[in-house]
Formats: sequence, structure tokens, C-alpha cells
Amino acid sequence: MFHEIQQSELASVVWEQLENVSDPELDEPITDMGFVERVDVFNAERVEVDFRLPTYWCSPNFAFLMAFGIKQEIASLSWVREVTVTLKDHCFDDKVNAGVNGDRSFDDVFTEYCNGENLDAVKLKFLEKAFIRRQETVLLALQQVGYSAEEIVSMKLSEFDLIEFQGEEEKKQKPRYRSLLVSRNLASAPYDPVFVTWAGNRIEPDNLRQHLSELRSVRINMEFNGALCRGLQSSRYKEVEFGSNGPTLVDFIQGRVPPRNAGSV
Repeated sequence: MFHEIQQSELASVVWEQLENVSDPELDEPITDMGFVERVDVFNAERVEVDFRLPTYWCSPNFAFLMAFGIKQEIASLSWVREVTVTLKDHCFDDKVNAGVNGDRSFDDVFTEYCNGENLDAVKLKFLEKAFIRRQETVLLALQQVGYSAEEIVSMKLSEFDLIEFQGEEEKKQKPRYRSLLVSRNLASAPYDPVFVTWAGNRIEPDNLRQHLSELRSVRINMEFNGALCRGLQSSRYKEVEFGSNGPTLVDFIQGRVPPRNAGSV
């Protein structure tokens, strides 16, 4: 019984760690999106994780980024000695699984299977989207409680740290925005301005409205994609045999891909 309790507690720790892995396109934790289907811990040192994306044809870029993100986060736990990550029901699952669980570097695997794309460039693109979404959330929250454009664009990091938001989304995004701001060296000292563009440029008070309009267009696109993913998520595949190219339109029409429940620990 003690062993079972210990394994359950360790699995809970793994689930918490997986909250740090986000869908790169949506900037939402894969745990919130329901992508993770199974977490098992063996002998308090070996971890297995199964995950499944909304469709068989989701971008291989996203699949690789999430698979390696899962492995990296779990491997960072001091007690973990071995990690196996399994992507299921995806057109690239064999390549993703071989890559993430093999000895090759992520950069090599990604370049080979993702049309020679540069991994750093892809990561940077998604980081920028995440920055935009998080910044818009906190900017709108500050406006809502009465901060003027001048007060917002001149706000320092030390002032920002003292603000306590009431809304759940603002409370969630404030530390995430700050973390990305600091990690990108866009602000670090207490007197650094907390609201700048992704390029590090100052936002002028007269341009704040236009800046927010540009952020909004990116966020709407991300939210649309998120809604689409959640809709597709409700029609995940059941465990049936498909052809070598995955499920076809006929499989959907014949009801071979009905909704399925998310997996459990």
C-alpha cells in the first residue's frame, strides 16, 4: 500500500511538471488542453507519458516541440532516471517517438523531419506569440482598473511586481509575462520599463491603442486555433486499426472516430 501511495504522489509531481509544457501555437499548457493521456511511474525512477494531439495531421513541428518539452521537464526532476514519451495516433508518431526517445539531439531530429526548419527560429516565433498574448492580458487589466496610457507605458518592473490582479486570467498571465520578459532580457532591473515591444522598443502613450489593436489581432487568431483544437479534441480516435495513411473521411462518416475520454494516471 505504501508503495502505491508513493507512486501516486510521484505521478502527481509529474503532472504538475507537465503544466510547464505548452502547446507552442496556443500558449496553453498541454495538461489544460487534455493532450496528456497517461502518466505512470515505475520504481520511483522511471516515467512513461502518453500524449495525443487533436488530429492525426497536427503539425509535426508542434508534435516534436511538445514531445521534447515533455521529456525535458520530466527529466529535470531529480529522482527521474529514465523517461519514455509516446505520441499516439499521429501521422509522424513513429518519427517523433524514435527521435524523442533516442540518443540524437532534438536539433538534428527536428531539422531532418521538419523540412530543414531552424529550431531556434521556430521557437522564437512561438515565444513572440506567447509574449503578445500575455502582454495584452495584463495591459487590458491595467486599463480596466483605471491606469492611464502614460502610467502604463512608464511602469517599472518594481511597480508591476506590487500589483495584485483580481481576475483569474490576469493572475495567471502576470507571472508568465514577467518570466518571459526577464528570460528574453527585455527587463531585469527594478527600474526597467515593464511594457515594451518584442523588439525591445519603448511604447509611446499615443501609440498604446494601436499597439493593443495589433496584439488583439494575434490573440484572436490564437483563440480561434484554440477553440478549433478543443472542438477536435472532443472527437479523438478510439483504438481501431486505420490504414497506413491514418483515418480517412470515410472513417469519420462511419463513426469509427467517436469521442473518447481523456486518459488517467
